[in-house]
Amino acid sequence: MKRFKKGLKPFLFILFIAIIFIIGYRNLEYNWQWYRIKPYLFVFENGEFTRGLLLDGLLITLKISCISLVLSFVIGFLSAFARLSSSPVLKSISWFYVETIRNTPLLIQIFLIYFVISPVFNIPAFTSAVIALSLFEGAYSSEIIRSGIINVPKGQYEAAQSIGMSVPIIYIKVIIPQMLRQTLPMLAGQSVSLIKDSALVSTISIYDLTMQGQRIVSETFLTFEIWFAVALCYLVITASLSFIIRRFENQLKFINQ
Repeated sequence: MKRFKKGLKPFLFILFIAIIFIIGYRNLEYNWQWYRIKPYLFVFENGEFTRGLLLDGLLITLKISCISLVLSFVIGFLSAFARLSSSPVLKSISWFYVETIRNTPLLIQIFLIYFVISPVFNIPAFTSAVIALSLFEGAYSSEIIRSGIINVPKGQYEAAQSIGMSVPIIYIKVIIPQMLRQTLPMLAGQSVSLIKDSALVSTISIYDLTMQGQRIVSETFLTFEIWFAVALCYLVITASLSFIIRRFENQLKFINQ
């Protein structure tokens, strides 16, 4: 019965949102032209598949997000280990990085990297976007990972040392698996946040999903249709990522039972 009530709440919430959407859709005096959306997604003629502008933008968004996601986790792990190290220099550098990145807007960081640093080192816009997103999300991942490592009981570390495990092996086989079980939901939320934050790279003329949406709207004035399509694309990406991470989380629980 409790499980039924727990599953009923999300259904009722979705139903409520759907009713509001339907009422607003009917009352809005707007000439909906959904049939014009398909060519901007894809065209399939004479057995040949051609990507539309929105699909092109979606692929750019996926490429930026995937690379940034991997790099942000690498940066997060390195920064977390630096904060936990015995070296005052590493601790200070990591602290400065985390506090600076977390307390300044991502948009400002993107502009700083693209307009100030990139011209000096001749860095392309795509690479600038990846660097900005990786550094920004890496700072948040660092704190999540660090808190997860700290919360692992010290007895686990001491017990592993007592049976002759080296420090790298202790972290790989004992500390990190337990840290992941605790922090995976938060890291999943951070991953979803990265995908949504990637929309800001459109400000430096990268034709990602958001930028392509702006371009189409300016040419066709299909404001609501295009932005709903863009929002749906982001929803599909984030929902798929959340599903994959949830499956991985369940797998971890199953392995450790």
